Amino acid sequence: MWFQPRRPVGGPRAADAPDSSRISGPGASDLTGVADGALDSTHARTFAGGLTDRDVALIRTSLAVVEPLAADMAVYFYSILFTRYPQVREMFPPGMDTQRGRLLRALLHIVDLVDDPEALARFCAHLGRDHRKFGTQNDHYDAVGECLLAALARFAGPAWNPEVAGAWTRAYTAVAKVMTQAADEDAQARPAVWNAQIVHRQVFPHGIAAITVQPDKPYEYAAGQYVSMETPWWPREWRYYSPANAPRPDGTLTFHVRAIPTGWVSNALVRRSTVGDVIRLGPPLGDMVLDPESGRDILCVAGGTGLAPIRALVEESARNGVQRQMDVFIGARTSDELYGLDEMLRFAQRNHWLQVRAAVSDEHILGLSGSLPQVLREFGPWYRHDAYLSGPASMVTAAADTLRQNGVPRSRIRHDPLDVPVLSLN
Repeated sequence: MWFQPRRPVGGPRAADAPDSSRISGPGASDLTGVADGALDSTHARTFAGGLTDRDVALIRTSLAVVEPLAADMAVYFYSILFTRYPQVREMFPPGMDTQRGRLLRALLHIVDLVDDPEALARFCAHLGRDHRKFGTQNDHYDAVGECLLAALARFAGPAWNPEVAGAWTRAYTAVAKVMTQAADEDAQARPAVWNAQIVHRQVFPHGIAAITVQPDKPYEYAAGQYVSMETPWWPREWRYYSPANAPRPDGTLTFHVRAIPTGWVSNALVRRSTVGDVIRLGPPLGDMVLDPESGRDILCVAGGTGLAPIRALVEESARNGVQRQMDVFIGARTSDELYGLDEMLRFAQRNHWLQVRAAVSDEHILGLSGSLPQVLREFGPWYRHDAYLSGPASMVTAAADTLRQNGVPRSRIRHDPLDVPVLSLN
């Protein structure tokens, strides 16, 4: 339901510990069976014509007032939502702790983008498409808007007045309009959810498993995107993982999942699931896909299970006969945690355009020692490359900073936004 969806933003993405370690970013529009890029541009006009500079200033100022009270405001919001509209409670998971945190993160991201119509439209359209899997109906947006404004008014105190209320009303109305339109357009092209049977499992050290599923209907996605997943053991608890493969002729997808101590879904997938179990998939999301118009060489940086989408990008490049050089750096704390490295090295032996290197930060080994950002400084230059980063948020942030300091334009560094609620996992 609302703001319960990025991040991939799979790595640490939330206080309650994530299920995957992937974060990803600005890039080509995702391939989801409809012309999302064109549709999102159309949606952008909803924001461009609906909010004034004064509205933007009022929204940001008032949110800054309530932000220190975010936890209490989220509790209040969901309390009045479930009291006034009890029928929506069943759309949410039994435990609400994680969900409450997502509300503010979504608001912060929307407010951060409020003066960037194109980016805001793209984000809200992704939310609208993704919310279909919760069973969200158009009238639910009215209920959420009513309760959200009531919560903001209560916690903004004297900072709340009719002018501020009007700005928030216009902003929320525009957000809801884009989300509902995107959902309606998406419903014309594909299902809200797919049932997918587990057909193969492979266990790696350090609590990592590769789980291959067969969807019951065709599942269109692009290498580098991420997918929401619900298991039968934790209904309504959706988590996000990246396929570790480019689309296959047989339609199967393989996910790399690391069992996190406090991760309910990840532990169930790694330690409990068996061949024959059926999970559910939501629509693919994310923009960390290869740019078909670019002729630049490619740099990929993967930490932990962030290797999954990078592996998919490599596979996609090989399948399309890409002639660009691709440099892949895989990092871990110890050499034992470098899962998947042997496979990538064998892949490089078969493809002259691919160079694979490993970096270990917490022990000295022959080869490369140090964190991925440190190792990146020793190679390059990278300013002529397209860069794709995937892994723990701290690694992605440091690597992106390193690349920008060495001349790589921000527009060519692709990683999922670090604060997008779709990437807040456990």
